Amino acid sequence: MAEQRQRPRRRGQGELEALVLSALREADGPATAGWVQERLGEDLAYTTVITILTRLLVKGAVTRERAGRSFAWTPASDQAGLAAHKMRKVLDSEGDREAVLASFVTGLGPDDERLLRELLGQSRNEGED
Repeated sequence: MAEQRQRPRRRGQGELEALVLSALREADGPATAGWVQERLGEDLAYTTVITILTRLLVKGAVTRERAGRSFAWTPASDQAGLAAHKMRKVLDSEGDREAVLASFVTGLGPDDERLLRELLGQSRNEGED
């Protein structure tokens, strides 16, 4: 019986972006695409890493600086900052901001609603200083 090679599981774009960002956060400073590829290992091609890094650059999730003939990449923010950026992007793309925000708030659980109210209260108090 011939041995069948299993193809590696295909990951979604969001999962790959999260993996690449996670690797960059573990770096001691700006990291090259080659370093990211090495860090992630497995079956991830160098060109795939470059594609993901470029997509993250367009989204504002990473920055890059020249490092010889290539680039060194750095995460622009942490996971919470990236999630907040995505939320603002969605909000900005909608015509009725009030309706979107109202729907978001009414969909929150009690603990999240309380936390949001506390955060809003803090930001108002800081603005008064």
